[in-house]
Amino acid sequence: MKICIHRGINQIGGSIIEISSETTRLFFDVGVNLDEGEAYEVPRIEGLFEGEKRCDGIFISHYHSDHIGLLGEILSDIPIYMGEKAFYVFRSAFDYRGKQVTFQPLFVQNQIGIEVGDIKVTPYQCDHSAFDSYMFVVESNGKRILYTGDFRANGRMNYDELLKMLPSVDAIITEGTTLSRETEVKNIDEIELENIAVNYIENIHAPVFIMMSSTNVERVITAYNIARRTDRIFMEDIYTAEISMAVGEIAPEANVDEGIRVFTTGGDKQYQRLQAFGKAKIGRKEIAKTPFLMCIRQSMKSYLEKLNELISFDGGVLLYGMWKGYLEQPEMKEFIKYLKNKGVKIHIIHTSGHADAYTIRKLIDTVSPSYIIPVHTENPCWFNQFQSENCKILNKNIIEL
Repeated sequence: MKICIHRGINQIGGSIIEISSETTRLFFDVGVNLDEGEAYEVPRIEGLFEGEKRCDGIFISHYHSDHIGLLGEILSDIPIYMGEKAFYVFRSAFDYRGKQVTFQPLFVQNQIGIEVGDIKVTPYQCDHSAFDSYMFVVESNGKRILYTGDFRANGRMNYDELLKMLPSVDAIITEGTTLSRETEVKNIDEIELENIAVNYIENIHAPVFIMMSSTNVERVITAYNIARRTDRIFMEDIYTAEISMAVGEIAPEANVDEGIRVFTTGGDKQYQRLQAFGKAKIGRKEIAKTPFLMCIRQSMKSYLEKLNELISFDGGVLLYGMWKGYLEQPEMKEFIKYLKNKGVKIHIIHTSGHADAYTIRKLIDTVSPSYIIPVHTENPCWFNQFQSENCKILNKNIIEL
């Protein structure tokens, strides 16, 4: 087999990885660069984005834009494979923003192999801050490759059980996002994060807010559990509520689970969507009378102003559950300052969606690769510790197995 890292070496995000045999050509993730946003450039990859189609399938590890963002640019009639729940979350997010998803994927299932030409691809569901994420084991001509996508061991999935399922491989293409840190830090897990937040707010009687990514279903579950354990109603904005409905049983659903209400921040379109939540919908006047944990975003400032007319925020708490780097962005700084001026204290409850060094070592030890190909990292040199007679570190774009 041949591996071609079109993009992903010595950078975080923007992953585009090709694995091919003499007769079959597959791609794993087609992401935009993290710093590009909507003003992205499409790489000139023949047969995938331009020219005549020469691609037998694209396997998507998860729905973050740095792994899926270029799907709208691929040539027509290329099969796309991804998790079913992951697609529903992705589609719900697009639908809320008034955008249309331009593809219908074939759904992968955990540990069920898919044969495309002379290559067999077996998905292994893994934990990440994107729900329903997968690693892929790729086999052909007696060779076996593991592509990790993005993963971690600090969510609610059992990492040791995943490791038991994974076979030994000839090569591993692995992420190393967190390895840019100067020192190795072990990730806090989601359950510990929940306990920290509960201990912090259980004796607070003022409003409590939370900022998090609505598509980070693990964090939404954490937030719901915090609310239940502190006798607060979990107030979901429509976007968060619709994402949870797309996931189904695992996520807290407004029309199914207790202690959830859904609110709208305004607009006729949002009001119409709110009706789908029946008895779970709630207005500002009722919110003001209720102990709550409310999902908010920086775009909700005018809504919060109106709510503040009905209830004081003084002594309240914002549980900040996102990457700390966002706090340095001008709009976020302004929003945090606004909340602080209202008497709201900021308390960070966040843990990485990416594997720490301990987790990556454990994976490498388990699958015993002859070759390690670092991607999605700014510190590929970290992997040099595995260099030996039996294992080579390959920090290059094209590899023949």
